[in-house]
Amino acid sequence: MRDALRNKIIEVCDQKIEKKGLNVGLSFYAFFKNKNDQPEILMEAAKWWIETHQLDHFEKAQKIKDMVKAGV
Repeated sequence: MRDALRNKIIEVCDQKIEKKGLNVGLSFYAFFKNKNDQPEILMEAAKWWIETHQLDHFEKAQKIKDMVKAGV
């Protein structure tokens, strides 16, 4: 996963956790605007989320943050 995407995921997870607490869930769409203006990066996140880790549509932000930080 490219560093820019990794950093964005961590940033968004931190924001969601700060606003809604440790139990907040999110999908990989949370890391993107409502437009498909970065299809390559969106597909990279989708592949990591769906193909590589077979995660559910919604996962806990803390879990995703921990996975990304660990380089999983």
